[in-house]
Amino acid sequence: MPPRKRTVFTQESIDQQLQQIHLLDQSSSSENLEQLGPIIKQIHTGRQQDAFLRSVQALVDSKDAEIERICGENYQDFISSVSTLFTVKSYTDKMKENISSLDASVSQLGRGLVEKKRALLQTKKTAANLDEAIDNLQACLRVLDVVHRVGEMIREGKYWSALRSLEDIQNLPQTSLSQTPFYRHLLSSLPSLRVQIKDAVTASMKEWLLKIRENSGEIGRLALEAMEIRTRRWRSRRDKDPLLRMSRVGSAVELVTYEKTEFNVLDNDKLTVDFKPLYQCIHIYTTLDSLDELQRSYQADRKIQSDLILPIPLPLGSLPAVTQEISGYFIVETHVLETTGTFRSGREVEELWEGVVSRLTVAVQSALRPETDPDSFLHVKECLIGFITTLESPLYSTTSLHSFLIVLFEKYAQLLEKQFSKRFDDIVWQDDCQPMYIQSQQELKTVLDVVWISDEERAEVGKVSLPQSLPWSQTFYLCCEDIRGFIQKFYAFVEGVSQHHRNIDDLLSKSLDNLLINHICSSINNRLAETTNLSQLAQIVTNAEHFQVACEELERSLTSLRTAQRGGTIRLKASSSFDETFTRSVTRIKSVINSKLDDFFELSEYNWVPTSREEGPNMYLYELVNWLTTVVDSQLLIASSYIDEAYMGAAEYIAECFMDFLAGRNIAMMNENAISNLLVDCDFLENEFGRIGRPHLSSAFNELRLTTRIVLADKVQEYLIPANRQNTYAIVKHKRLQALLEKLAQYGSTRRDAPGRQLGEKRRKEADAVGRLFPGQGR
Repeated sequence: MPPRKRTVFTQESIDQQLQQIHLLDQSSSSENLEQLGPIIKQIHTGRQQDAFLRSVQALVDSKDAEIERICGENYQDFISSVSTLFTVKSYTDKMKENISSLDASVSQLGRGLVEKKRALLQTKKTAANLDEAIDNLQACLRVLDVVHRVGEMIREGKYWSALRSLEDIQNLPQTSLSQTPFYRHLLSSLPSLRVQIKDAVTASMKEWLLKIRENSGEIGRLALEAMEIRTRRWRSRRDKDPLLRMSRVGSAVELVTYEKTEFNVLDNDKLTVDFKPLYQCIHIYTTLDSLDELQRSYQADRKIQSDLILPIPLPLGSLPAVTQEISGYFIVETHVLETTGTFRSGREVEELWEGVVSRLTVAVQSALRPETDPDSFLHVKECLIGFITTLESPLYSTTSLHSFLIVLFEKYAQLLEKQFSKRFDDIVWQDDCQPMYIQSQQELKTVLDVVWISDEERAEVGKVSLPQSLPWSQTFYLCCEDIRGFIQKFYAFVEGVSQHHRNIDDLLSKSLDNLLINHICSSINNRLAETTNLSQLAQIVTNAEHFQVACEELERSLTSLRTAQRGGTIRLKASSSFDETFTRSVTRIKSVINSKLDDFFELSEYNWVPTSREEGPNMYLYELVNWLTTVVDSQLLIASSYIDEAYMGAAEYIAECFMDFLAGRNIAMMNENAISNLLVDCDFLENEFGRIGRPHLSSAFNELRLTTRIVLADKVQEYLIPANRQNTYAIVKHKRLQALLEKLAQYGSTRRDAPGRQLGEKRRKEADAVGRLFPGQGR
């Protein structure tokens, strides 16, 4: 490795380096000694200390020579200047001595003055400190007075002013007081004062909540009374205007036409509810940024109060008071919700409402479970419907309450039906089946206002002079009265109920059908089966006839009263049941008459194989006709058409008994004389029917006469011809003809004379021929 070449320092390079550190720069006022570091470092790195020192020494020598040269050129001037400087120095020293002497004199003279001045300054400083202390004490007193007044404001309920005072204390301008421990202690106590204000305003609100709970019942009572007045006013207006009949209180029509009377249940002559404690509490909590805490506390307190409203179990007698308290509770909640901005949310109030409604329905349902009186259900409905109408709004959904009312309505309808069914049964069974007797015009008006009859009959009844006996008995009048009562009570429950139940009218028609069919009609039928008195049976027939008309009138009345605004005519199935009852009643009259006729026939003494023909009728027929005409005309106080039907039934039964003599199994044989004698009886009866003005009753004996004519006129062969049988002898029953011929043949077989035996054999053959017309058929 070749030896490194040593650095040679020239005068120019050293001057340059010294120039960098301003040692040779006369224009520079500072020396840049920081540059020495790199220069020295470079020298040490190159190990050229000696060479650099030699170069610097050479530079110093050259500079000294230059100085000597310059000084040599100006030496005289320099000496003169030095001489002058020495002179100035002597004067200066002398002046300095004079000044020192003067200073000593002044110092000696002013030392006392300085001491006095120092004492004065100390006195002023002490006075200033006292003034400052007094100012601070006065400031402390003012602050303490504010703190004291804060306590008084809290006790006086001026919570907002107290809170503002605390804010004023906290926002005092910076003074010497601000740095004192007293002020710092005072500031540290402000949170506790705020807590006192918060606790005081909370206690005030709690006390207000307690008063609200105590006044909720009164608030609800006033609200329900106001709604009751409004309901009565609307009901009166609705009764006058048929177009408004379907609209209830709270409906769109009622709201439009309602002449609102300003009545504030929260501020009136009887009661004033002050919401200031709540508003003040909300304001304070909002200022303290603790509104969420107040909201949770308020919701919890109101939830507890709502739970305490309902007693468990709930006595039905206390239901009005409970509904009043619930109404007042939610009227207050509505007002709070509307006047406090975002303090209360609609959802929170809805939760309280849903909880109270749920517990109320369960409590009412439990209380009604053992009840069997429909009036209890009606009372509950009246309480609930007033409660619903008072609070019904978009905020408080009443759908569940209306649904609950429909459930109660179904149970109510069942109990009402059961109650009236017992009454209807008693009415029918306790009736004396006698015409209803009326003595005064007022009685007549009362009865006619209750019963359902045709306009024609109503006019006829009104024309008859008093006293009079009405066509119907007490059963018809009392049943009509109770049916009206049933309908009134039925619709009394659904009055005001929102029409969620679309089958109310159908349910009413079914209930009425059940009462009319299974109790009135059925009881009449049972009574009918046990009655044998013809006058009572006649009254039952009349009642049944009026019930038929009443069903038709009732259908029209129900159609006009129906709750639905659409729909056709309401139909009652009971009308057909009363038709059947009427038919059964008429049949029962015939049956009783026939039963009595059987007694007469048991007295009859016919000789079925007489040797000759009788000229007159059997004696029992005189008594039969006398009884029939007397009883039917005097005891059957019914329409003439039904009397005629009774006569026809009796005539047909007599004819049937005669036919049973001829063709029945009880008589083994007979001869032609017996048949002729029976025809004599028929002639007698026909004459009697003609005498009483009912000759048409003779038609009942047509079959008997035509059947006996075939035998007595020897026209059996003519009967065997199909054309004749269908045209001339259509009403003749071939089996009865066959039986009559067999009896005649039996009689002929017992004869000992040849003609008689021949006639008997002829009758047997004719009987066989008639029997072959329809083989396989018995009698």
